[in-house]
Amino acid sequence: MRSLGLLLLQITLVCGHALAVTKPHVLLILADDLGYGDVRCYNDQSKVPTPNIDRLAREGMRFTDAHSPATVCTPSRYSLMTGQMAFRVPNGGTVFQGAGGPSLIAPGRLTLPALLKSQGYATAAIGKWHVGLTFPDSLGEAIHQGRLEDVRRIDFTRRIEGGPLDHGFEHFFGTACCPTTDWLYAFIDGDHIPVPPKAPIDKSKLPKHPYANDCRAGLIAPDFPMEEVDLLFLKKSREFMEEHMRTTPDKPFFLYHATQAVHLPSFAAPEFQHKTQAGPHGDFIGELDHIIGELMKELDKLGIADQTIVLLSSDNGPETTSIIHMRADHDHDGAKPWRGMKRDAWEGGHRVPLIVRWPGHVKGGSTSDQLASLTDMMATLAAITGSELPHNSAEDSFNLQPVLEGKATAPVRRYLLTQAFGGQRTLSIRRGSWKYIDHRGSGGNNYANPELKQFALPEVAPEAPGQLYDLASDPGETTNLYFKRPEIAAELKALLDKSKAAGRSTVPKQP
Repeated sequence: MRSLGLLLLQITLVCGHALAVTKPHVLLILADDLGYGDVRCYNDQSKVPTPNIDRLAREGMRFTDAHSPATVCTPSRYSLMTGQMAFRVPNGGTVFQGAGGPSLIAPGRLTLPALLKSQGYATAAIGKWHVGLTFPDSLGEAIHQGRLEDVRRIDFTRRIEGGPLDHGFEHFFGTACCPTTDWLYAFIDGDHIPVPPKAPIDKSKLPKHPYANDCRAGLIAPDFPMEEVDLLFLKKSREFMEEHMRTTPDKPFFLYHATQAVHLPSFAAPEFQHKTQAGPHGDFIGELDHIIGELMKELDKLGIADQTIVLLSSDNGPETTSIIHMRADHDHDGAKPWRGMKRDAWEGGHRVPLIVRWPGHVKGGSTSDQLASLTDMMATLAAITGSELPHNSAEDSFNLQPVLEGKATAPVRRYLLTQAFGGQRTLSIRRGSWKYIDHRGSGGNNYANPELKQFALPEVAPEAPGQLYDLASDPGETTNLYFKRPEIAAELKALLDKSKAAGRSTVPKQP
């Protein structure tokens, strides 16, 4: 009888939902440090099976020229949330740690969750925030520093300011910064840490391998499971969707699920360890793929898979340690086929997977070579939900809906901006197949380092102040054409400077 009752409830929810909801639910999954070459549907030489991600691609659209706005996490996440490149705001190249802040998102700045909330969406964020917060000390003064001694100063009885609840999300469960890397190992629930850290982490009980060394000697809460953080995030996302459909099935939701995986340290949960033939990091990629599959199963169970837009991407390219050891030990290249990796201005630092599944609107098994950025999520979802973006918002966001629906007959973007580890000092611009990097070198990693020296390429124009590549003929960015095509370099440099001065890459609307 209980099974029959559950079946009737599900039928009621599905039928009621189909009749009442006119806007699609939105599930945005942001992986961490997942490289273009880590996923089988992007790299058939990947040594890690990713059946659930591959299925998502078979049922949706796979972008082959999509980019994170930055080559590190904090600025990419800011740009995803606001549709504005992070280099345009103060401290827009910062990567927060510990009690670091304040939020890069200024008060009053329109965000993606706030936009969708204004359209009647229930909004929730689960996982890694990493856009900056304001933790108070015992006097109520802001800390805004990331050191261990600053974490010790936090007054956990006071409200955390500037977090997801202050920027459009109604629900949040997650961490301030990188969950298993940081000085602060504790979960934020809403705007408080209900179970504060009590003692230094005991790393002697954690796995020991080449991918385990990014774990800082911070303070840890007694309920913080270092090897099962992502499984807890999965549980919380499921609970949100189940509760939402049980209580408000006639209302659309926006769920932002930001994973720890596959950011180092590669601490896969015990049930995923030794499950691949690609070592601890391969196991972690396998766990990520499982989590994506479980989120899709939840949509199926709730009867809303066909009414949900699912977007999957990554905040930047793969980490140096992952590249070094996965290439050497497992013949797996998380950046393939691109040059560079996380922090670098070269393609491996910011060309990322982007898959969109939207039944009835996006053709299954389709691909797009349109230039795309995570900043475009704001304008795209605004268009899909019938929202009008104010003129002073989403300055670097373009509407990809015509691409998703197969109606685009021309490039949506005139050009694309990306920023490397140095923020405004390390900008690049793409127009068509031409890419101009407005600085020397990687803009991130030091390739004189003994571990990275093996990946350094000869510099054919060492005196050039910038780099120019034709990705159509030289996708590996091996030959700097700065002196051979000075007119192209000058045009792109001028366009980049114009965009910096204008404060936007979109055409301004009338206020």
